[in-house]
Amino acid sequence: MTSTPFQRTLTLPASLCEEAVQHLEQAAQRTVDGAGIPLKAFRAAADNDYTLPVSVVEQAAGCLLVLATETAQTARPSALRATIGVALRLRDAVEALHQPALTTRYW
Repeated sequence: MTSTPFQRTLTLPASLCEEAVQHLEQAAQRTVDGAGIPLKAFRAAADNDYTLPVSVVEQAAGCLLVLATETAQTARPSALRATIGVALRLRDAVEALHQPALTTRYW
């Protein structure tokens, strides 16, 4: 049995990275554990054509979901939806890397 190596980096749209930076800054201000590393990486992403390590994208998604949980009672619904939306888009981008390629052949 052979294992298929997963991609170690992920290129994200600039708009998603910019949104993530805004929300990660809020997470860092609220001292969400682990928000500092993805915040630095997302800030520097423009220098690397918005290519980030997959583990950092996963960590950012988790931090944003923690932020959403912590602010659920006090944040405006639109702000909460925005935070959750960015977290889910980051998570979906990572999940897409782990999906096997579709083939036209039947098993």
